[in-house]
Amino acid sequence: MSLEKRTIITLISNILITVGVITLVLDFAPVAIGEISYQIRRLRQVEYSVDTTSGKKASDLFNALLNGSEVLVVDPTNKDFSVVIEKIGVNAPIIKNVSVSDKDEYFNALNYGVAHANISSTPDRGGNTYLFAHSSINFWRIGKYANIFNLLRKLENGDRVNVFYENTRYEYEVIGNEVVAGFNTNPLTRTVIEPILTLQTCDPPGTTLNRLVVTAKLIRVYK
Repeated sequence: MSLEKRTIITLISNILITVGVITLVLDFAPVAIGEISYQIRRLRQVEYSVDTTSGKKASDLFNALLNGSEVLVVDPTNKDFSVVIEKIGVNAPIIKNVSVSDKDEYFNALNYGVAHANISSTPDRGGNTYLFAHSSINFWRIGKYANIFNLLRKLENGDRVNVFYENTRYEYEVIGNEVVAGFNTNPLTRTVIEPILTLQTCDPPGTTLNRLVVTAKLIRVYK
C-alpha cells in the first residue's frame, strides 16, 4: 500500500473516530448536565414547590444556588395540561393524545412537551394517566422535551407529582418504580382499581434498551 493511500485511510479513520466521540458527547451531555444540576441543588438545599406563593421564582435558580437553603416558587407552564415534579425540577406542558405506536408523531410531540398516551385516561376520568418522554440515541431527532424525564430514576416512594388539567391540580404520590423491557406494554394497558399516574422514559438515560416506569397514586385534588 502506498504512503498516499495509508494517509487517506488514517485521515478517514480519524474523522470517523472524531464524529463518533462528538455524537456520544451530544447524546449523553443532557444526562450529565441534569445529574450535576440535581446534585448541586441537593448540596445547596434548593427546593422547588408549587405550594408556596412567596419567595423567589424558579427562574432565579442561579442566585438560589449561591445563597443556598432556598425554596423556589414553581408556576406551572400552563393549567390546561402540564406536569410539575418538584424533586427533579420538571415543569413542562403535556401534549394530549399522542400515539404510542407512531414514532414520528411522538418525536414531534416532544418538541412541545411531555407526551400523553392517546389510549390512556386523563386525570379527571380516573384510570391510568400515562405520560412519556423518550430519550434517544439519535440526538438530531429528539425534541426539546425528550430528555426531561432523565431524572425519573431519582423518584422514590412518597415523592409527589403534580398534574394540572383543565385548571385543576391533581397531586399524586409515588408508590413504585420498575424497569421493564421495551416491548412490555403492561404499564400502559394494565387494569387499575384507583386513579394512577404512570411516567415512562428510556433506561438507561440516552438509550432505548429498557423502559423506566414510575407509578403514582392520586392523593388529592385542588379545584
